[in-house]
Amino acid sequence: MKHTIRYSVFTILLLTTIIACDKDFASIDSDIINNENATNFNTDSEKFNVIAYTNKLDPVQTDNMPINLLGVHNDPNYGSYTASIVTQLSSAVIAPDFGENVELDSVVLTLPYFSRAIDVDEDGFPIYELDSVYGSSPIKLSIYENNFFLRDFDPTSEFSQSQSYFSNKATSISDNISPSDLEGTPILLDPDAAPFIDVNNFVPSSDIVELWDEDDEVTQRNAPSLRLKLDNQFWQEKILDMEGDPVLSNANNFSNYFRGLYIKAEALTPDGSLMYFNFNSSNANIVLYYTQDPFTEGEERENATFTLGFNGNRVNFYDTNFTTIIPDGDEVNGDERIYLKGGEGALGEIKLFGGEDLDNDNSSDNTFESFKKEFVNTDADGKFMSRKRIINEANLVFYVDNALVNGDEPNRLFLFDAKNNTPLVDYFLDANNGVDPENSIINHLGPLERVDDDDPQSEGVKYKFKLTQHITNLLVNDSTNVKLGLSVSTNVNLEESFNHGNILTGDDSSVLEIPLSSIISHRGTILAGNNHPDPDKRVYLEIFYSEPEND
Repeated sequence: MKHTIRYSVFTILLLTTIIACDKDFASIDSDIINNENATNFNTDSEKFNVIAYTNKLDPVQTDNMPINLLGVHNDPNYGSYTASIVTQLSSAVIAPDFGENVELDSVVLTLPYFSRAIDVDEDGFPIYELDSVYGSSPIKLSIYENNFFLRDFDPTSEFSQSQSYFSNKATSISDNISPSDLEGTPILLDPDAAPFIDVNNFVPSSDIVELWDEDDEVTQRNAPSLRLKLDNQFWQEKILDMEGDPVLSNANNFSNYFRGLYIKAEALTPDGSLMYFNFNSSNANIVLYYTQDPFTEGEERENATFTLGFNGNRVNFYDTNFTTIIPDGDEVNGDERIYLKGGEGALGEIKLFGGEDLDNDNSSDNTFESFKKEFVNTDADGKFMSRKRIINEANLVFYVDNALVNGDEPNRLFLFDAKNNTPLVDYFLDANNGVDPENSIINHLGPLERVDDDDPQSEGVKYKFKLTQHITNLLVNDSTNVKLGLSVSTNVNLEESFNHGNILTGDDSSVLEIPLSSIISHRGTILAGNNHPDPDKRVYLEIFYSEPEND
């Protein structure tokens, strides 16, 4: 993957910076931070203008994500959208032998919610809280046999590249997946299960899932999940009756024979409910429970199971119905407001120092060259020679446009190198909290500052991104002043392990990609840009620095 090479590059850059810093300031006290502890330095700060604008997205790549969305969500800032899923199925058992005189007892689909135990009831059993569900209004769920083959490789690349699938039910600009292909044979619920769960009026529940035996005794208690008891007939004919047939003899035959499921969500109310699922979980599956003749004559019939996992290709489809019109951004002058929306929404793009870099004009300095000469001495080609100032901290600050934002802002945003589609070097220098992503990499990617930081529902104020090493590299390592991207994020840790997704566009020259944590985010916000009507709200870059005292 991209990140293996990237780690080595960042390591070299960091070592180079450390060595350069030691060399340049060995004689003038390089550990000074402020005027109180500085005897040879003065400290100060300077603000720089930033060009920022909205990039309204075309459909985004949504195949084989680690997390999938299912349901309906009404974003208070943008409007509603619906997320549905098509997924292949697979079995660890090749050419299964189901036994003699098989009788199918039940078929159960299980998708565990993300949840945590918060208390215990009077009987000592855990009480759960869902942290993967947004909204509590009913939606309609339908399950179909998928008839569209989710191929592994793109035939237009002579099968050298993986096939990409996009949020608008397409594989390319000109190749769309027909709804009739997705909506094959309906997969019905067991009629006896209808009183317990209504997929035509479905609301997620945090209740424990209790499993009962034939004597009506509870045999197992599981964490909350979407658990559907399916009608037997389809599975009898599709799986059990095919024992010995070549379609069950290997994985390729099976994936072509049974092309998976299409789980479709539909809105019943403006609000709905949206659920996040990990289809790769070992507890996410479809289990066929059946009985067979005993191996020993005269014994009772034996219980057996056949399990299908959700391995293989899997795609999310988004149907948007936004009430807020996302405008096209002004790449030259910047925008009044920056619209950020997860999924098939919008990114922000940022140009520091006017987006300029070193040029070949030696008679005058552009914005970037003027900045560089303020902080370092350069040669005739504009390359670093020695420092004039030490950068103590550099912060990029965006304010929330509270006049337009109606709450439910994302707590985290993700800032990245939009030319190379990678995190910035400061990302890798920050502390990664793998257990609690909400509190991971918080120095570089500062969480949303609110009016009352103790109240997660209070009004958002601003986001602050620390870019100290990135700015230092522009000066000391002559790094390129690349365009930056800004997106909403569900989990900033994902960007360390997963590549960005593609954007379905007819412009082959576009290299911009979208971070995975934005593709799976349901949230959005609106930030003040560099041309916002309120000057105090405009985005800015502030650099705190120390420089030697002049005698």
